[in-house]
Amino acid sequence: MDIGRQAVAPPFTGERAGCPKRMVFGPCGGVRDGGGCEMAEHPCVFLDPPLPHWTAAVRTAPAPVPGSLLDSAGAGPVVLADLSVRPFDAGSLRRVVQVLAPVSDGLLAGEHQNRPDFPPTMLAAEVLAAGGRPWTTLACRDRNRQVLEQELAGLAALGVDGVLCVTGDGRGPGVRPGVSSVFDLDGTRLTALATEAGLTAAVPESPDSPPQALRPARVAEKQRAGAQLCVLNHVGNPQRLTRFVAVARAAGATIPFLAAVAVYTDERSARVLQRFPGLHLDDAAVERVLSAPDPVAAGIAAAVAEARALLAIPGVVGVNLSGLASDRGEETAAAVKADVAVRVKDEVA
Repeated sequence: MDIGRQAVAPPFTGERAGCPKRMVFGPCGGVRDGGGCEMAEHPCVFLDPPLPHWTAAVRTAPAPVPGSLLDSAGAGPVVLADLSVRPFDAGSLRRVVQVLAPVSDGLLAGEHQNRPDFPPTMLAAEVLAAGGRPWTTLACRDRNRQVLEQELAGLAALGVDGVLCVTGDGRGPGVRPGVSSVFDLDGTRLTALATEAGLTAAVPESPDSPPQALRPARVAEKQRAGAQLCVLNHVGNPQRLTRFVAVARAAGATIPFLAAVAVYTDERSARVLQRFPGLHLDDAAVERVLSAPDPVAAGIAAAVAEARALLAIPGVVGVNLSGLASDRGEETAAAVKADVAVRVKDEVA
């Protein structure tokens, strides 16, 4: 690993005035309905065009890791499952991985502003040791650029399947008061560093978050920075996602998309998803699940039906099983996601 190569300064260091996340390539995915900033009492400063264009040269993206989710996507739909585990609990992580790894093409380790956990490189090593294929989320919120470079070097040395490069959600009021947020970089510039480190870089996008008209072109800009996969946030219906992918393609984005499938089987696992800015669920479907005689069976069926509809969209190569899935503990939640994964793969086989 050539650490010196990572130290090259990412371009475009002038953040947009007024952005609390110091973003150059905004907007983030957390813009509220109506256009409000996620972290401040003013409109998002990226609501109006034009948005910045990526013009810097980037190292050629590496080939996907053999057998990885991205490598397998050409042969049929793939499943990426969110890892929901007890923080700082290696035993919980191993048990969840052992449930999900046999039925998933990749496991996504998240980074949450209110649930700190082991460092990303350590999480990835634990997932690998338990038999899983990690996709590691790396957020700019809590790390300066030097620490981000260290994590990228560690992830590359481990040989992870990929890294999801995100700016990071803002820390909520009352969550770790006195702890600063860093935001030396945003997700797009982190993507360029990840590619420079020889990693397969994935990026997020939120089709239903304002400014909706500008977001498809952002995928093309992220691809120019080195992204090889786009992991989408939840949308209200498949028709909306179909339009988004088509417009992104017209803007020059050729990378494949993973569509988010909401997995919930009780009140808490549904409401957690509904309160996040920048994403939308089918509210009627949520209420049908929660009012069903057997909400677990109904939730699994709803997730499989959503996956089936999203996989029919041209450009969507797989799904991300997202959400808590269950309020009855991490291992129960993993079993729910595993059931969904098996049924999705059986239906498309």
